[in-house]
Amino acid sequence: MRKVFAFLVIGSLLLAACAEDNPTIGGTGATATGGTGGTTPATADDCASANQNALASAGVLTVGTDNPAYPPWFSGGETDAHSEWKFDDPYTGKGYEAATAYSVAQAMGFMKDQVEWVVAPFAQTYKPGDKDYDFAIEQISYSAKREEAVDFSESYYDVQQALVAVKGSPIAGATSIANLAGYTIAAPIGTTSYDLIVNQIPDATAGSYTTLSDTVAALNAGQVDAIVVDAPTAYYLADPFVQEVKNGVVVGLFPAAGEQEYFGLTFETGNPFVQCANLALEELKADGTLDAIHQRWLVEKTNVGEVPEFTT
Repeated sequence: MRKVFAFLVIGSLLLAACAEDNPTIGGTGATATGGTGGTTPATADDCASANQNALASAGVLTVGTDNPAYPPWFSGGETDAHSEWKFDDPYTGKGYEAATAYSVAQAMGFMKDQVEWVVAPFAQTYKPGDKDYDFAIEQISYSAKREEAVDFSESYYDVQQALVAVKGSPIAGATSIANLAGYTIAAPIGTTSYDLIVNQIPDATAGSYTTLSDTVAALNAGQVDAIVVDAPTAYYLADPFVQEVKNGVVVGLFPAAGEQEYFGLTFETGNPFVQCANLALEELKADGTLDAIHQRWLVEKTNVGEVPEFTT
């Protein structure tokens, strides 16, 4: 049960003793900048305690992500206890998004064993309708159109897109966006990576695939010249020690166009836990937790080296 339930039943002294034996996984104190209305609680924990009736499953925080869950967002391989996860098990808490989800949970007063993961296909995370999770976390970029169907948290990661190709191929020598004209460049359909190809790369042919796995397979099979993904995913796919893209290279980073793209947690419309998550993210930014997670999983884990930004 959550801490608030223990408090109501056995009192604050016993709750404090229990917390020493089974510590939570997050931080303290901030004020929210978003939410669904009403008085804003002082902390993420207070917010979650006040809204426990909104949980998808009583007493636990249910988090959705796609399956397979790729590094560097998730890490640690499969475990016997959660063998349904095809690539990496989010229950390990390893990887940028797994660590972020558990830290958000901690800030809201949940212990690690009170977090449950369910499969949430990417294309469904920004569609209207009932959800079997409290929030989804899987590199879901905010857009005004998507927010018509679901509620977004504030940013937990500011995004830059990157181009991945095969080392030695003609497109691998591109230094500008103009150099990408005439090539077939792919991304998963419905993603901002696909939108970038369509809207920002003149005279390129946009290839679309259902999943990231299919997109990578198309590049490895020579069916497309390159793919566009967010930068951390690109660093993983082209990592010389990983070789998800065989002989892969991160050709360049795309400069930001318009407002800063960011990843947010997504919630069923009207879910009061949006407010709680925003409080949690503010706390994690203020106390340095989110920066530490970024350093560990998105900086120290890359073997790609410095990547130039495309000129226009």
